[in-house]
Amino acid sequence: MQNSENSKSEHPEIDLDIHADTAENTKDKPIESEAASQPSLDQLLKEAELKAAEHHDAWLRAKADAENMRKRAQVDVANAHKYAVENFSSELLAVVDSLEAALTVENASVENFKDGMELTHKQLITVFDKFSIKVINPVGEKFDPHQHQAMCTVDSELVPNTVVQVMQKGYRLHDRIIRPALVSVSKTKDT
Repeated sequence: MQNSENSKSEHPEIDLDIHADTAENTKDKPIESEAASQPSLDQLLKEAELKAAEHHDAWLRAKADAENMRKRAQVDVANAHKYAVENFSSELLAVVDSLEAALTVENASVENFKDGMELTHKQLITVFDKFSIKVINPVGEKFDPHQHQAMCTVDSELVPNTVVQVMQKGYRLHDRIIRPALVSVSKTKDT
């Protein structure tokens, strides 16, 4: 035991140097391994540039997709406006065919023309009903400025502001007035 104590006491600096050397090696190793595991600034910059380029490309694609959708929507709206009356027009073709057929008849009597006109009128009213076009024929009704246009006032036994005569029928598409009825309206009698 003495021998080992003597060796320690004889050369204390050697022991310290060995321990100091070991401590320095332990300190340097984690620092070197951390530095080796972390990418360099150039690598980080290259990665960031690649990600930025990917995001820019994705943004450009999204922008192009949005522009294409907007253009398609404009074309769809334009076509909807352009061909909105297609169904109505094709239904009216039957009415036109009836009128043309009536005009080709030779030696037709007035009675035949009248019957043909009545049938054609019924066809037209059927088409109107199919597309929710309603006739405004307000004789005897109270005057409504939203549906009727007063052309004149006349003396009448009827209550004031009552439609006395319809000069031209009006038409309504669903709830919207296409054309107001042209009417004459009663006024109070002057005494």
